[in-house]
Amino acid sequence: MHEALLGFIQAADALKHVHRASETRGRRENSAEHAWHVALIAVLLHEEVVPRPDLGRTLAMIAVHDLVEIEAGDTFAFDDKGLATQAAREQAAADKLFATLPTETGARIMSLWQEFEACETPEARFAMGCDRLQGFAQQVSCGAPAWAAVGLTRTRSLVRMQPAIDLGAPFDTLIGRLYERALAAGLLRS
Repeated sequence: MHEALLGFIQAADALKHVHRASETRGRRENSAEHAWHVALIAVLLHEEVVPRPDLGRTLAMIAVHDLVEIEAGDTFAFDDKGLATQAAREQAAADKLFATLPTETGARIMSLWQEFEACETPEARFAMGCDRLQGFAQQVSCGAPAWAAVGLTRTRSLVRMQPAIDLGAPFDTLIGRLYERALAAGLLRS
């Protein structure tokens, strides 16, 4: 059992080599950096959200939510072609990756990943909101070259950001400020 856990822990290191559409300091952000940043946002905001989510469960979901990208790759939020196959690619990756764990552990990790994806519990909605906030903030911070490449509009981005905005304060306030910055800098089309 411990050998399988050690193998999974070492294999998870590959998340550091999955690159995202966002940039940080002149290079592409990786999915491990993204997950850390999402976790930090959760720690900072969890006491301000009503109902208050269980932070431990939320952080567990955040820790595993992008592991499937080791096999499936990261899908940019506005890549229509990639989005069409994302669910199937990520489910196949989850089946493969989590099967390498001891049975009970694999089932627990799969359950956390599925809970995040379903976005039905307070913890999953909060984790998803943190995920969306981080991605949006990172694009604004880096000048949004990925948004420019697809000619992203405010209207289209709002569809993606609405679940986070719907969480209410502080998400709606922070995302509103990010929209102000993005529009003022010309990062989004009106």
